Amino acid sequence: MVPVILALGSNMGNKEENLKKAVDLLSGIISDVKTSSLYLTRPVGETNQDIFFNMVLKGYTNLPPFELLEKCQHIEKKIGRVYRYHWGPREIDIDIIFYEDKVITTENLKVPHPLMQERDFVVIPLLEIDTEYLHPVLRVKVKDLIEWIKEISIVERRDF
Repeated sequence: MVPVILALGSNMGNKEENLKKAVDLLSGIISDVKTSSLYLTRPVGETNQDIFFNMVLKGYTNLPPFELLEKCQHIEKKIGRVYRYHWGPREIDIDIIFYEDKVITTENLKVPHPLMQERDFVVIPLLEIDTEYLHPVLRVKVKDLIEWIKEISIVERRDF
């Protein structure tokens, strides 16, 4: 079993319900699941869309990274994700932020997620779960990534 950290987001339909379904389905492939609170955030990139509900999930899996990616994409489809355009609205988005301490750089999978250290909606929820987590590339703890955040998009925090 290896530790994994995923970021989840939704800004279409019943956002909270989409995230609850995703966590429930992910619990079938990830054990010892811990989740952050929900963070309501302004969209990044294409800003003319509804706010996002974001959260972070940490747990352990025995799936290899590309199989985990495939399962995450299957869960997105099961919840009803429709690809519209880059940075566009989505029913559910599941990103693999960390997979153990591995560095993976392919066209379809980049771990650690290349922009996570700049995203308040990833770093701040991750702080709730594990302040001491060490970024495998930057070699800094999550609590020190606050300095890397370029823009604050969080507008509200809610219990999950």
